[in-house]
Amino acid sequence: MFNAERRIKYALLSIISNSALIIMKIVAGILSGSVSIISEAIHSGMDLIASLITFLSVRQSSKPADKDHPFGHGKIENISAILEGLLIFIAAAMIIFKAYKKIFEPTEIEQAYVAIAVMIISSLVNFLVSRKLYKVSKEEDSMALEADALHLKTDVLTSLGVGLGILLIKITGLNILDSIVAMLVALLIIKESWNLCKNAVNYLLDVKLSDKEEELVEEVIKKHSHEFIDHHKLKTRKSGNMKHIDFHIVVDPDMTVKEAHEIIADIKRDMSNTIKNTRVNIHVDPYRDPNEENQNQN
Repeated sequence: MFNAERRIKYALLSIISNSALIIMKIVAGILSGSVSIISEAIHSGMDLIASLITFLSVRQSSKPADKDHPFGHGKIENISAILEGLLIFIAAAMIIFKAYKKIFEPTEIEQAYVAIAVMIISSLVNFLVSRKLYKVSKEEDSMALEADALHLKTDVLTSLGVGLGILLIKITGLNILDSIVAMLVALLIIKESWNLCKNAVNYLLDVKLSDKEEELVEEVIKKHSHEFIDHHKLKTRKSGNMKHIDFHIVVDPDMTVKEAHEIIADIKRDMSNTIKNTRVNIHVDPYRDPNEENQNQN
C-alpha cells in the first residue's frame, strides 16, 4: 500500500523549494529589469500555489473510506491536478500580456550575469526536486505529486530558456529578445497545462486503466482460470492512486459458497501482489448450459 506520510513530506519539499526560488527570481528581476525573469517569478508563484494545493490534496486523499465516501477520497488528487493546470494557464496568460506590452517598451537588461546565475541555480534546484518528486509519484502512484513534478520540470526548461535569452541579449544587443523568450516560456506552460488537465479529467470520467495494466489483470485471471469456467465483463478505473477492477467469473452451479469465496480470495490476493493499490470486486455467475436454455425456450 501507499505511504501517505512520504507523499506529504515530498509535497512539503516542493513548497519550500518554490518559496526560495520565488524570492531569488523577484530579486533578480528587479535588479535586471528583465520581463522574462519577472515572468518566471510569476510562474513560480503559481507553482507555489499549486504546491500548496498538492500538499492539501495529498493529505486529504490519504484519508480512509468513510460512510459518505465508501470508495475513499482518491479523486481529490484528480481535482487538484485540474486546479493546478488552470493555475498554470492563468500564469501563462499573465506572462504573454506582460511580454506583449514590453515589446513596445523594451528596457535594457541590467545585472545580466546575476540574472543568468539565478536562472541556472533555479534550473538546477528544480531539476533535482522534480526528479525526486517524479520518482516518488511513480512509486506511490500519486497524480498530484506527478503534476507537481511536471510543473518543476517545465520550470527547468523555462529558466534555462530565460537565461539563454538574456545571454543572447548581451551578445546581440536586441532587448526585444527578452519579450520573445517570455512568450515562448508561456507557450511551453500552456502545453503543460493542457496535458495535465486532460489526464486529470480522464480519470474523473473513469477512463479505463492503461492497456499494459489491463494485460496484467488478464494475466492474473488467466493464472486462476482452472478454478472457474469463464470470465467476462471486465471493467477498470482509477481513483487517486487506487485502481478499481471489476469482473464476473462463471462457476459450476453446484459449487458451494465457501468454494467460490476461496477462489475469489485467491484471485484478489494475487491481483494485489501483482498490481499495486488495487480494489477488486468479483461477481460469481452460475454456469448455464446454452443447449438446455434453448430447449426450455422451445
